[in-house]
Amino acid sequence: MATFDSPRLIADIGGTFARFAIETALGEFTRQASLRCADHADFHAAVRAYLDTLPADLHVSHAAVAIANPVEGDQVRMTNYHWEFSIEAMRQRLGFDTLLVVNDFTALAMSLPRLPAGGMRQVGGGQARPRSVIGLLGSGSGLGVSALIPAGDGWVSLGSEGGHTSFSPRDEREIAVLRHAWQQFEHVSFERLLSGPGLELMYRALAEHAGTPVDAAHTPAAPEITRRALEGGDAIAAETLDVFCSMLGTTAANLAVTLGATGGIYIGGTIVPRLAETFDRSRFRARFEDKGRFSRYVAAIPTYVITAPEATFIGVAAILDSQLKVMQSAPGATILAQIRRACSELSPAELRVAEHVLAQPRTVLNQPIADIARAAQVSQPTVIRFCRSLGCEGLSDFKLRLASGLTGTLPITHVQVTNDDSTVELGAKVLGNTASAILQVRSQLNREMIDRAIELLVAANRVEFCTVGQYGAVAHDAQFKFLRFGIPAGAYTDPRMQLLAVGVLKPGDVAVIISASGRLPELLEVADRAHERGAAVVAITASQSPLARKADTVLAVDHVEDSATQVPMISRILQLLVIDILTVGVAMRRAPDGALPIDLPVPAPGQASMARVPSADTTVASGTPTLSHMTLHSR
Repeated sequence: MATFDSPRLIADIGGTFARFAIETALGEFTRQASLRCADHADFHAAVRAYLDTLPADLHVSHAAVAIANPVEGDQVRMTNYHWEFSIEAMRQRLGFDTLLVVNDFTALAMSLPRLPAGGMRQVGGGQARPRSVIGLLGSGSGLGVSALIPAGDGWVSLGSEGGHTSFSPRDEREIAVLRHAWQQFEHVSFERLLSGPGLELMYRALAEHAGTPVDAAHTPAAPEITRRALEGGDAIAAETLDVFCSMLGTTAANLAVTLGATGGIYIGGTIVPRLAETFDRSRFRARFEDKGRFSRYVAAIPTYVITAPEATFIGVAAILDSQLKVMQSAPGATILAQIRRACSELSPAELRVAEHVLAQPRTVLNQPIADIARAAQVSQPTVIRFCRSLGCEGLSDFKLRLASGLTGTLPITHVQVTNDDSTVELGAKVLGNTASAILQVRSQLNREMIDRAIELLVAANRVEFCTVGQYGAVAHDAQFKFLRFGIPAGAYTDPRMQLLAVGVLKPGDVAVIISASGRLPELLEVADRAHERGAAVVAITASQSPLARKADTVLAVDHVEDSATQVPMISRILQLLVIDILTVGVAMRRAPDGALPIDLPVPAPGQASMARVPSADTTVASGTPTLSHMTLHSR
């Protein structure tokens, strides 16, 4: 295995211990150390204490930290300890080129495809399907829930708060536990019970159920309950552990059927791995397979206990390696380094923008142009000039590259809708899944293809929009907008009418074919007929599809839905957004001075238009977004 050009610092920060290691090659860790958090004033002091133990000639340029805390933006505040810090300020203070901070459970999830052969132990039967969804549970101070979804050659980690799903008892003992918990909590989640504090709560509940109540002051701590249960001599502790393992089986089965996790369910955290063979003999697997009509389904899904002590290190190191490869292969992702190199050539005003970005890059991601200009004490046009001096098309393009450079990837997740969801949860999931798909398409936009499509449409004497079935709404929406421009346009969903329509096209005309799969024979025939007439073909379809190969220009939307089993949802929204991109582009090309608003009819020949598109600095009283605001923003 090839060694790195320079060693990398890998850390796993919890509420009690901070673990460190030096990674010399991918997955190869040396100089491991565990420091007590209480012995150090803050995060910087702990890292510096570890770095001071390294040889003087060992220089660390890149570091990655997994931390037991949600990571959103630049500021990190630990929920189970008093440490807090700014990621960018800490990077500068420690002298690292890169400092990546991720949630520890995200790191654990990303380790699963990379665990060594002896890094897991299967409990029960089942066989994992390759390249399938994988579920993850971990009990410790709380209950972590995550998943991995295969995406291309890699994996996407699913952000989840599944530990807070409502607990559902399965027998009399668990009903007794729930009743006891209700005395303290209005809502009882699985995390309330399947955690260190949960073991203590269940111990008191089962003692009360047995007629020998124990108050909180005399309740053994979670590690002591586990020790007593394993060694024997405390019947309540043994029963507590038995109930814990059974409940975990229910939770794992719920996760398996919710995700369709045929790639397996993995158990991590600090509690289960310490139970060793006792967990294997517990009722965990029996409860996992006790799923009524879906018992056969879950019985085929394997369950594993993560035994690799370096699992979190493996995951966070993999995330760091992925980011560094992106930065090396995509110049746009190294935008911070590019800014540093360009500082000597910037104007004094642009330099103030550069200094603001370098000092607070994650803050800039969420700032509108007015706030950036105010913080740098420059005008808004200066901010735009700064972005363009770096080769960016504008502020939105700059932010996209900045986000890529800071995180290594755009956050893309998909959350499964279940029958148990409330209307609020359902709405949030549908909107979240759609937003994630939009971000994915945005990251794949090809400027050259968009420019080419717009050029063809601007020059066209006539445009025909062709699609089939429930995607007809996209074609009719496009027809309406282009007719408003005064461009002759038609929308057809019937195959016979489509062939008749493109059969009268002429050279210079355009056929826009909209297809989720790009494989329908009738639409492929439309493309052929259009080319026979000398017309150009613009395809809004899946990349690498037969239709994409026939088209002159392809606007790729790689989100294919099975319209035979469900109503197209996300793919149709993505196609509508592509139509909007083309609409705005055509509007701007036909009126480069901004005189043509896209929401008003085209003036008749010789008739002057008094309406103008609002500029980026104009506030629209009605709240209608201007063209400059028609972008998506990503952290």
